[in-house]
Amino acid sequence: MARVNASPGRREPGWRPLPLLATSLALGLLAALAVGPAWASAADPDPTAVAVESEPVIEPEPDPETSSAEPTPTEEPGGGDPLPTDPAPETTAPPPETTPPAPVTTAPEVPPAPTTIAPTPGVTTRAPTPGPPAPPVPPVPPVPPVHPPAPGPDAPPPSPLGVQVTTEDVTLTGAYWNKDSAATTLRVTVTNTGTVAQRIGLSYTLPTGLVDDGTKGCTAAGGGSYRCGAWTAEAGARFSSLVRVRVAGTAWRQMPLSGSVRVAASAPGVAGEATDDQGFAVLFPPGPPVPGISLAADEVGFDISGAASTLTVRLGNTGTVDAAGRVEVVLPAGVSVPVPPAGCVALDPTRTRCDAGAVPAGETAEVRLPVEATPQAQREAPLSGAVIGQLDPRSGPTRQVQMSFRITAAAALATPVASPPAPTGSQGVLPAGSATDHRGMTSVQRTAVILIAVSTLLVVLALVLATSSLRRRLTDRPTEPTTATTD
Repeated sequence: MARVNASPGRREPGWRPLPLLATSLALGLLAALAVGPAWASAADPDPTAVAVESEPVIEPEPDPETSSAEPTPTEEPGGGDPLPTDPAPETTAPPPETTPPAPVTTAPEVPPAPTTIAPTPGVTTRAPTPGPPAPPVPPVPPVPPVHPPAPGPDAPPPSPLGVQVTTEDVTLTGAYWNKDSAATTLRVTVTNTGTVAQRIGLSYTLPTGLVDDGTKGCTAAGGGSYRCGAWTAEAGARFSSLVRVRVAGTAWRQMPLSGSVRVAASAPGVAGEATDDQGFAVLFPPGPPVPGISLAADEVGFDISGAASTLTVRLGNTGTVDAAGRVEVVLPAGVSVPVPPAGCVALDPTRTRCDAGAVPAGETAEVRLPVEATPQAQREAPLSGAVIGQLDPRSGPTRQVQMSFRITAAAALATPVASPPAPTGSQGVLPAGSATDHRGMTSVQRTAVILIAVSTLLVVLALVLATSSLRRRLTDRPTEPTTATTD
């Protein structure tokens, strides 16, 4: 019997949707990421006002004729407190503003380019041998629904009020030691940092040994405090005023001495007021003058970090005989020497005494002390400290002088001058560009919800298709070709 060999028919290849599916999923995810934020932002435009920086206003020089014609301020509330009987103090041209130098920046380091390794010639790769089918993927538990956070209270609108005050120090010259009292001035510079015209009132407090010397428009309020009249200043106006001060001839015994100045601004139809204050130091020259001794102290400055600074004191022996030196440092409240160095001892929290050792004739001894200040003391700066230098020679009387030194802090200049700060994010303030719609969801929250929903849908779809593909592979096995035989 002849056998007829029947060639097996061509099998149709099974449908393999995996490559197409992966491509479709990738394209879908990219489209969702690209279109989602655009839809969210287009659905509800951001109504938040955008702050625009403007060039600094060029301030006109104040006219002496118009400055003296300011109206008498109206009566201020304050119960039985005395009120000024004259107009506001006379104004003068403000000092030129100084611009801090730009910070030095360095170019970022460029990381080296990654190295690539060329494939070794002659090495061939072989497709992995198909192993047993992978076990089915367990079902994914349902994703819980995403609930947006509850909307917080709306941020209050920015106040149109704002004021800033800066002061110069009361600095005395060597002529002070020859007088029963010395007349000097305290320069106060006021700036309307708000967006409307404001009435700006001035008050100040003088330390012991200092009194007002007849400043026009100011009157005593008790306890060393004085209150002055108010100026009407347009938005962006900047001007100075000189407060006349008289320093008693015995005030140096009370050093260190510091005072403070406060301004308050208000406007018709605007609730509340804006305030600002700054301290000033009373600086005495070395003295009373004594032959054979010199004393000098550097200014102490705290940077914006508030870290400890250093006070440097130089005690000089200008006589002809060697002497034993001693330095005593007196600091204001809130300023202290945290750890006295070798040879120094803390007499109390604000007073430290150091032994300068033997100071030969014609030479100078230097003492360096670490100094730190509380945040409150830094906000009240400028302040003043005092140094007392003493030389005890081998023969002759003991010589002693003292002087003041200045204490400054960047934190005092960094204090915000606009009216009440906005609440923090935990109190319901939204970041810029995240306006709230009528449903209580921000554009950022809507975008996040859309992306989470699309991602969840794509993951579920990929798992379903992967499971279907595995089942198809397990059930759709290729059939062996059959051979027909004839008898």
